[in-house]
Amino acid sequence: MELPYKIAVLVYLFNPHGQMLLLKRCRSPNLNLYSPVGGKLEQASGESPFACALREIAEETGHRLTMADIRLLGIVSEKAFEGRGHWLIFCFESLTAVDFPAHEIPEGRLEWVDPAEVTHLRIPQTDRVVIWPLVRQHSLNLNPRGAGSRAEIFSVHIDCSSGCDAFQTTLEQSHSD
Repeated sequence: MELPYKIAVLVYLFNPHGQMLLLKRCRSPNLNLYSPVGGKLEQASGESPFACALREIAEETGHRLTMADIRLLGIVSEKAFEGRGHWLIFCFESLTAVDFPAHEIPEGRLEWVDPAEVTHLRIPQTDRVVIWPLVRQHSLNLNPRGAGSRAEIFSVHIDCSSGCDAFQTTLEQSHSD
C-alpha cells in the first residue's frame, strides 16, 4: 500500500569552521538548487527517520555518525510539492562536526558554505522563505546556548497547492529555549 506522503530526511551537517554542508543537486527534485544532504526513508524495511538520517550521511559523505551525533531539528510537511505529491520531511542537524573536501557524488556536488551565504544561493523557495529561517532559529550549531542546553524542534506545514511562489504556511510549533 502506497502512502500519500513521501517520507524523507534532510540533514544539516557542520564542519569545525562553522560551515554547513550543502548539495548542489544534479537530479530532481530541486535540480540545480542547493539543499542539505538527505533522502527517502526505506519504508519497506521499516526504517526510522533517525536510521535514515544516519544512512544518508554515510552514503552521501562517507562519514559514519551515531544517534548521539545528530538531533531532530524539525518536521516539515509539504502538500502538493511541485504540484505532484506530498512530503513529510524530518530535519536533523549534526551535533558532531565533520570535515572533508568538497566533492562530487551521484546526486551532485557537496560544498561547504558559510551559513550567512545560504540566502544568496539558489535554494528552493520554500527553503528560503520558511525552512531556512526556522533552521537558523532552532539550530544549536547556529545558536549555541551553552553546554548541556537544547532547543525545541519546529513543525511547519507548507501548502504548495497554489504553486511554489504562492504557498501558504502554517507554523504548528516553534519554541526555543
